[in-house]
Amino acid sequence: MVRSAASGPGVVAPIRSTVSWSLLGLIISRPSYGYELSRRYERLYGAVLPMSSPSQVYPALDRLEATGLVEAIPGSSLDRRPKPSLDRQPKPWYRATALGFKSYEDWLVNQVVDEGRDQELWVRQLDVFADDPQAALRILDRFEAEYLRRAGDQHTTERSELVELLVAEQRRIVAGAMVSWVRVARARFRALAAIADQR
Repeated sequence: MVRSAASGPGVVAPIRSTVSWSLLGLIISRPSYGYELSRRYERLYGAVLPMSSPSQVYPALDRLEATGLVEAIPGSSLDRRPKPSLDRQPKPWYRATALGFKSYEDWLVNQVVDEGRDQELWVRQLDVFADDPQAALRILDRFEAEYLRRAGDQHTTERSELVELLVAEQRRIVAGAMVSWVRVARARFRALAAIADQR
Protein backbone atom coordinates (compact mmCIF):
# COMPACT_ATOMS: atom_id res chain seq x y z
CA MET A 1 0.00 0.00 0.00
CA VAL A 2 1.08 3.54 -0.69
CA ARG A 3 0.91 6.11 2.07
CA SER A 4 -0.26 9.48 0.91
CA ALA A 5 1.65 12.53 1.99
CA ALA A 6 -1.50 14.58 1.36
CA SER A 7 -3.73 12.54 3.66
CA GLY A 8 -1.50 12.40 6.71
CA PRO A 9 -1.00 9.11 8.53
CA GLY A 10 -3.89 7.32 6.79
CA VAL A 11 -3.29 4.53 4.34
CA VAL A 12 -4.50 5.05 0.79
CA ALA A 13 -5.70 2.02 -1.11
CA PRO A 14 -3.21 0.75 -3.68
CA ILE A 15 -3.56 1.77 -7.30
CA ARG A 16 -4.93 -1.15 -9.26
CA SER A 17 -5.57 0.47 -12.64
CA THR A 18 -3.11 -0.53 -15.35
CA VAL A 19 -4.01 2.70 -17.14
CA SER A 20 -2.92 4.72 -14.08
CA TRP A 21 0.35 2.81 -13.81
CA SER A 22 0.98 3.32 -17.53
CA LEU A 23 0.35 7.05 -17.14
CA LEU A 24 2.82 7.12 -14.26
CA GLY A 25 5.40 5.52 -16.56
CA LEU A 26 4.80 8.24 -19.15
CA ILE A 27 5.26 10.91 -16.49
CA ILE A 28 8.49 9.25 -15.36
CA SER A 29 9.79 9.36 -18.92
CA ARG A 30 8.82 13.01 -19.37
CA PRO A 31 6.86 15.41 -17.12
CA SER A 32 3.59 16.32 -18.80
CA TYR A 33 0.12 17.82 -18.44
CA GLY A 34 -3.17 15.95 -18.85
CA TYR A 35 -4.00 16.46 -22.51
CA GLU A 36 -0.46 15.72 -23.64
CA LEU A 37 -0.46 12.58 -21.49
CA SER A 38 -3.69 11.34 -23.07
CA ARG A 39 -2.20 11.83 -26.56
CA ARG A 40 1.07 10.09 -25.64
CA TYR A 41 -0.86 7.27 -23.98
CA GLU A 42 -3.02 6.74 -27.05
CA ARG A 43 0.01 6.58 -29.37
CA LEU A 44 1.99 4.21 -27.17
CA TYR A 45 -0.59 2.01 -25.42
CA GLY A 46 -3.94 2.64 -27.12
CA ALA A 47 -3.76 -0.44 -29.35
CA VAL A 48 -3.21 -2.82 -26.41
CA LEU A 49 -4.90 -1.02 -23.48
CA PRO A 50 -7.36 1.62 -24.70
CA MET A 51 -8.74 4.23 -22.29
CA SER A 52 -12.51 4.53 -22.04
CA SER A 53 -12.09 8.19 -23.04
CA PRO A 54 -9.26 10.75 -23.09
CA SER A 55 -10.77 12.37 -19.99
CA GLN A 56 -9.91 9.21 -18.01
CA VAL A 57 -6.45 10.72 -17.60
CA TYR A 58 -7.67 13.42 -15.15
CA PRO A 59 -9.06 11.19 -12.36
CA ALA A 60 -5.98 9.00 -12.81
CA LEU A 61 -3.72 12.03 -12.30
CA ASP A 62 -5.74 13.03 -9.21
CA ARG A 63 -5.31 9.52 -7.78
CA LEU A 64 -1.58 9.42 -8.58
CA GLU A 65 -1.15 12.79 -6.90
CA ALA A 66 -3.26 11.81 -3.86
CA THR A 67 -1.11 8.72 -3.32
CA GLY A 68 2.10 10.71 -3.56
CA LEU A 69 3.34 9.08 -6.77
CA VAL A 70 3.30 12.32 -8.79
CA GLU A 71 3.29 15.99 -7.91
CA ALA A 72 2.39 19.14 -9.77
CA ILE A 73 5.49 21.07 -10.75
CA PRO A 74 5.41 24.35 -8.80
CA GLY A 75 4.48 27.26 -11.04
CA SER A 76 3.55 24.96 -13.92
CA SER A 77 -0.11 25.96 -13.91
CA LEU A 78 0.92 29.01 -15.87
CA ASP A 79 0.68 28.06 -19.52
CA ARG A 80 4.19 27.98 -20.99
CA ARG A 81 3.02 29.10 -24.43
CA PRO A 82 1.43 32.39 -25.52
CA LYS A 83 -2.32 32.31 -24.91
CA PRO A 84 -4.62 33.17 -27.79
CA SER A 85 -7.39 33.88 -25.26
CA LEU A 86 -7.50 34.57 -21.53
CA ASP A 87 -10.30 32.10 -20.75
CA ARG A 88 -8.14 28.97 -21.07
CA GLN A 89 -7.69 26.86 -17.96
CA PRO A 90 -4.14 26.60 -16.62
CA LYS A 91 -2.42 23.25 -17.23
CA PRO A 92 -0.57 21.83 -14.26
CA TRP A 93 2.43 19.78 -15.30
CA TYR A 94 3.19 16.64 -13.31
CA ARG A 95 6.43 14.91 -12.45
CA ALA A 96 7.04 11.64 -10.64
CA THR A 97 8.15 11.65 -7.02
CA ALA A 98 10.84 9.35 -5.62
CA LEU A 99 7.99 7.17 -4.31
CA GLY A 100 6.50 7.16 -7.81
CA PHE A 101 9.75 5.91 -9.36
CA LYS A 102 10.11 3.16 -6.75
CA SER A 103 6.45 2.12 -6.88
CA TYR A 104 6.48 1.95 -10.68
CA GLU A 105 9.57 -0.24 -10.62
CA ASP A 106 7.91 -2.57 -8.09
CA TRP A 107 4.71 -2.68 -10.16
CA LEU A 108 6.60 -3.62 -13.33
CA VAL A 109 8.38 -6.48 -11.57
CA ASN A 110 5.11 -7.74 -10.06
CA GLN A 111 3.56 -8.00 -13.53
CA VAL A 112 5.64 -11.14 -14.05
CA VAL A 113 4.05 -12.72 -10.97
CA ASP A 114 0.53 -11.67 -11.98
CA GLU A 115 0.92 -12.87 -15.56
CA GLY A 116 2.26 -16.23 -14.40
CA ARG A 117 -0.63 -16.63 -11.95
CA ASP A 118 -3.21 -15.76 -14.62
CA GLN A 119 -1.70 -18.22 -17.08
CA GLU A 120 -1.58 -20.98 -14.48
CA LEU A 121 -5.20 -20.31 -13.54
CA TRP A 122 -6.24 -20.64 -17.20
CA VAL A 123 -4.41 -23.96 -17.50
CA ARG A 124 -5.98 -25.26 -14.28
CA GLN A 125 -9.42 -24.29 -15.57
CA LEU A 126 -8.97 -26.81 -18.38
CA ASP A 127 -9.55 -29.45 -15.70
CA VAL A 128 -13.26 -28.87 -16.29
CA PHE A 129 -12.78 -30.90 -19.47
CA ALA A 130 -10.81 -33.79 -17.97
CA ASP A 131 -13.81 -36.06 -18.70
CA ASP A 132 -14.45 -34.51 -22.13
CA PRO A 133 -11.08 -34.42 -23.92
CA GLN A 134 -12.73 -33.62 -27.28
CA ALA A 135 -14.10 -30.37 -25.83
CA ALA A 136 -10.66 -29.56 -24.42
CA LEU A 137 -9.12 -30.16 -27.85
CA ARG A 138 -11.66 -27.79 -29.46
CA ILE A 139 -10.81 -25.12 -26.87
CA LEU A 140 -7.07 -25.59 -27.41
CA ASP A 141 -7.54 -25.22 -31.18
CA ARG A 142 -9.57 -22.05 -30.71
CA PHE A 143 -7.14 -20.71 -28.09
CA GLU A 144 -4.13 -21.28 -30.34
CA ALA A 145 -5.80 -19.60 -33.33
CA GLU A 146 -6.93 -16.62 -31.25
CA TYR A 147 -3.57 -16.31 -29.50
CA LEU A 148 -1.67 -16.25 -32.79
CA ARG A 149 -4.17 -13.82 -34.33
CA ARG A 150 -3.80 -11.39 -31.44
CA ALA A 151 -0.02 -11.76 -31.36
CA GLY A 152 0.06 -10.78 -35.03
CA ASP A 153 -2.40 -7.89 -34.63
CA GLN A 154 -0.62 -6.03 -31.85
CA HIS A 155 1.35 -3.06 -33.07
CA THR A 156 2.12 0.47 -31.98
CA THR A 157 2.86 3.60 -33.89
CA GLU A 158 5.39 5.33 -31.65
CA ARG A 159 8.26 3.56 -29.96
CA SER A 160 11.98 3.82 -29.94
CA GLU A 161 13.70 1.45 -32.31
CA LEU A 162 15.22 -0.50 -29.40
CA VAL A 163 11.84 -0.95 -27.69
CA GLU A 164 10.21 -1.99 -30.98
CA LEU A 165 12.91 -4.66 -31.50
CA LEU A 166 12.52 -5.90 -27.92
CA VAL A 167 8.72 -6.06 -28.22
CA ALA A 168 8.98 -8.02 -31.47
CA GLU A 169 11.46 -10.48 -29.94
CA GLN A 170 9.35 -10.90 -26.80
CA ARG A 171 6.27 -11.66 -28.91
CA ARG A 172 8.20 -14.15 -31.04
CA ILE A 173 9.54 -16.03 -28.01
CA VAL A 174 6.24 -16.03 -26.13
CA ALA A 175 4.28 -17.15 -29.19
CA GLY A 176 6.74 -19.97 -29.79
CA ALA A 177 6.50 -21.10 -26.18
CA MET A 178 2.69 -20.93 -26.23
CA VAL A 179 2.45 -22.93 -29.46
CA SER A 180 4.79 -25.51 -27.93
CA TRP A 181 2.65 -25.71 -24.79
CA VAL A 182 -0.54 -26.11 -26.87
CA ARG A 183 1.08 -29.05 -28.70
CA VAL A 184 1.89 -30.76 -25.38
CA ALA A 185 -1.60 -30.11 -23.99
CA ARG A 186 -3.20 -31.31 -27.24
CA ALA A 187 -1.15 -34.55 -27.13
CA ARG A 188 -2.22 -35.21 -23.52
CA PHE A 189 -5.91 -34.63 -24.27
CA ARG A 190 -5.68 -36.78 -27.42
CA ALA A 191 -4.28 -39.57 -25.24
CA LEU A 192 -7.24 -39.15 -22.87
CA ALA A 193 -9.63 -39.19 -25.83
CA ALA A 194 -8.05 -42.41 -27.12
CA ILE A 195 -8.48 -44.06 -23.70
CA ALA A 196 -12.11 -42.90 -23.56
CA ASP A 197 -12.74 -44.31 -27.05
CA GLN A 198 -11.40 -47.74 -25.99
CA ARG A 199 -13.95 -48.06 -23.18
